Amino acid sequence: MPDSRYSDLDRPPLSAAALNRALVRPGSLWTGVTVVQSTGSTNADLARAAREGAPEGTVLVAESQEAGRGRLGRTWSAPPRSGLTFSILLRPSVPVAAQGWLSLLYGVAAASAVRRLAEVDVRLKWPNDLLVGERKIAGILAERADDAVVIGMGLNVSLTPAELPVPTATSLAVEQAACLDRDPLLRAVLREVETHYREWAAAGGDADACGLRAAYLASSATVGRPVRVELPGDQALTGLATGIDPGGHLQVESGGERYTLSAGDVVHVRPAA
Repeated sequence: MPDSRYSDLDRPPLSAAALNRALVRPGSLWTGVTVVQSTGSTNADLARAAREGAPEGTVLVAESQEAGRGRLGRTWSAPPRSGLTFSILLRPSVPVAAQGWLSLLYGVAAASAVRRLAEVDVRLKWPNDLLVGERKIAGILAERADDAVVIGMGLNVSLTPAELPVPTATSLAVEQAACLDRDPLLRAVLREVETHYREWAAAGGDADACGLRAAYLASSATVGRPVRVELPGDQALTGLATGIDPGGHLQVESGGERYTLSAGDVVHVRPAA
């Protein structure tokens, strides 16, 4: 059965039943986990479900994603079951101005879960990448769907060096992580997200009051580094990343001035010897 989803025993399928038993309980944030064999984009599918009234806490996992999207419309793909590709649906009640923290919150939670379970030192590159050293191991994309927010993540788990999409990427397997089992990794990420999300929501979206900004800064690979930020309109800003403001924006000092950025691709620049 060469086409069977069980044919690659090194990459076993996820069980929706097991995930629902573990995560969907009274009082839990998570209201249902669906696992599909293939889709174009879990974010697009879940955004559509959000507009049709899907509840907060809906989780969609794809064993294979054919049209995965990153920031600025970039596309990517990976071999089936070689990573964790999933999206979650949230309906936050905090002010819209504070909701820019959601992708950063997700990054803090995911990095914490992976560090704990896989024993790999994962750090955060503003605004939405998880790094090991200087190589990307996961990306996060948050999108609004009416009054809901859909957040997706792609985490490279068992990809070999030959399967990595670009030389600047890595995977848990390449990093010789302690855990390559996607089931406990997914559970750990979702439980960390729930903890941080509840604390943030209880604080009315105040990232300082709930400790989120401090947690982000403690995991940041960007703050304190020379950076080049590629901005919309083919512009760029080079300077020193000095902090994250109360709204989750990156602060960069350049030419004696401080700039506050809400969007842009960050490149970490190695200081000259």
